[in-house]
Amino acid sequence: MNAYIFPGQGSQSPGMGRDLYEASPAVRQLFDQANDILGYNLTQIMFEGTEDELKQTIYTQPAIFLHSVALALTNDAFAPDRFDASMVAGHSLGELSALTAAGALSFADGLRLASIRATAMQRACELAPSGMAAVTNLADDVIERICAGITDEIIIPANYNCPGQVVISGSMEGIRLAGEQLTAAGARRVLTLSVGGAFHSPFMEPARAEFAEAVTNMTFQTPRCPVYQNVDAKPHTDPAEIKANLIAQLTAPVRWTQSVERMVADGATEFIECGPGKVLQGLIKKIAPTVPARAI
Repeated sequence: MNAYIFPGQGSQSPGMGRDLYEASPAVRQLFDQANDILGYNLTQIMFEGTEDELKQTIYTQPAIFLHSVALALTNDAFAPDRFDASMVAGHSLGELSALTAAGALSFADGLRLASIRATAMQRACELAPSGMAAVTNLADDVIERICAGITDEIIIPANYNCPGQVVISGSMEGIRLAGEQLTAAGARRVLTLSVGGAFHSPFMEPARAEFAEAVTNMTFQTPRCPVYQNVDAKPHTDPAEIKANLIAQLTAPVRWTQSVERMVADGATEFIECGPGKVLQGLIKKIAPTVPARAI
């Protein structure tokens, strides 16, 4: 049973998508359509922008969405008359890509939501200093206990990426305090990440409120296959449930480890990554090492 997975922020790189654009008329059409929808030349930023430009959330998220969805929608596996995806999931932003590839959203509406989400999150990042840090080689429950014990600062587990790798999110002081305690508890590393702010934490509440209005007013269809959503790691096909989970995701942890484990339990026999980079393939090898993982 095929499980198609879509990456999130951090998978971008300068020049992304150029090879697809030059090789495929269908991809060119989607890329050119995206520029028209957004009202600026996103593809120029993808092809010619610097690494620092592509790290800006307002560009990163639409760029990864466009690359991922163009790759999926121009592949026979996602053609409506021969759709063979048995299940899909996306990491953070990638959930929008997964929903679009599965037919829950049109390409135009999915791109608009990706842009709205990115803009809202960047605004939220500018309201207060905050950040994220990757914690390695420590059990999830230990990380959860240490974060919960820091009551004077906002600091929470934000991304359950794979066994032995959890990203925490919160205030800069919260990261510092947690880092000291996590290191003392045996973490191999607590590495501050180069991101705009504390994604998937209460710091994103202003973004959640803004994004919620856009999602509520957008038309969602029943996807052609179950979408395993980040907030509960469960399969969903009901548009109302999908909307609620998509909104909640902005301030809730990304349960990627649990999502992959549930997909395997539900019959996934191969994971196929749709998008730039190989980040998710690497995580799959640590979560479900006996299940093959490849790029589309």
